[in-house]
Amino acid sequence: MKTIIFTLSFLFANIAISQTHQITKHNGEQLDVNFIKHENDLLHYALDGSFEEIKISKHAVAHITDKQTNQTQKITDRIVVDSKSDYKLVQVLPREKTIGLKQVANFKGISTKTKGEPPLANIAHTTNRVKTKSASKGYPFVSIVEKDGRYEAVAFVY
Repeated sequence: MKTIIFTLSFLFANIAISQTHQITKHNGEQLDVNFIKHENDLLHYALDGSFEEIKISKHAVAHITDKQTNQTQKITDRIVVDSKSDYKLVQVLPREKTIGLKQVANFKGISTKTKGEPPLANIAHTTNRVKTKSASKGYPFVSIVEKDGRYEAVAFVY
């Protein structure tokens, strides 16, 4: 009787901690995970046998497939930036929302300061300049930090 109870509890425990979802990233990588939640543009998941919560940006993920029901949920479309004219497709992300994206380049420069323009307009000019530079090199994501009249931008790809 003890053997039967032990065997049944082992089977149910195994089912409960098995990987239930598959995350497919835009770069083609597939991860077998236990999906936890989707919150603030971040996906939270845990790897097999681990209770540690891992985060990944929704921008790095194409879709999530539930292995039990074979339902696929689309998360984001792949952004393809081919030329400088695609600068409007480049997305500016805060640094904490770039988890799972690959850092490829750094840009540094002086922030735009036009006489008579309000500070928000100057920030918009700087952002457009960085987005154009990023688009010319084919980078779909950029994170910009401005301080003391200078900016530092980091470009990311899938």
